[in-house]
Amino acid sequence: MADRLSRRRFLGASATSVAALWPAGTAAKPAAAGRLRQSVCRWTLPGALPEVCQRVRTLGLGAIDLLHSDEWEAARAAGLTCSMGYASRREHFIENGFNDPANHAMLIEELSAAIPLAARAGVPNVIAMFGNRRGLSDAEGVANCTAGLARVAPVAEKHGVTVCVELLNSKVDHPDYQGDHTAFGVAVMEKVGSPRIKLLYDIYHMQIMEGDVIRTVGQHRQWIGHFHTGGVPGRHDIDDTQELNYHAIAEAIADGGFGGYIAHEFTAKGEPYAGLAAACRICRV
Repeated sequence: MADRLSRRRFLGASATSVAALWPAGTAAKPAAAGRLRQSVCRWTLPGALPEVCQRVRTLGLGAIDLLHSDEWEAARAAGLTCSMGYASRREHFIENGFNDPANHAMLIEELSAAIPLAARAGVPNVIAMFGNRRGLSDAEGVANCTAGLARVAPVAEKHGVTVCVELLNSKVDHPDYQGDHTAFGVAVMEKVGSPRIKLLYDIYHMQIMEGDVIRTVGQHRQWIGHFHTGGVPGRHDIDDTQELNYHAIAEAIADGGFGGYIAHEFTAKGEPYAGLAAACRICRV
């Protein structure tokens, strides 16, 4: 999600040529291949959406993440899947989540409207949030999230679209966010018990909060429907300047039989498309 840098602000940056990804005189080779389906979060890449989609395709990616419903067709026209869609453009999307029953009617209405549209557009996942704690105990938060998401589950199951609820860190980027540990999210998933309500496991956020990524992912793989990447610290490139071995993480995810998407969500220190190409190669297993 929008960590330190506003997605909307970043989208205004100017684009540069995809030819910069390869030395002069060499053929462009797709960076994304192998056992994992890789994607990229739209907000991390500058330029108009049709251009972004074309350049993403050049890298060999088949999907783009975090698009609104009025953007899904542009992705399809470029031959891409929207791997994770938004149900609304609502402000305070992160803070106002399923842990507060006062939000349930709004959230259920949003998702119930968006899920059939996503199914028709070939969008496999839509994103949701646990919400800010605001004094709630974990037991209260789990109970409230379970009650709300259980009401969404039948619609998601009917249309074959997965609602992915994101785990975020409360230490650096999202103070007071309640779904800040895997255990909290898993407790909700176990109680809802639906194959169409899953976790969006953001590796960047969970490394900040708890680490132990490979073991945690292996232990709870049945509850994870989607991944986001990002280098720690700073949510920059997932190269050897940060503290995680993303190739090993990608290999563990693939070895566990994960069939969803792993979407890159970081702000590159250098040219964005070059950074994305490098990330795709690191996660190619």
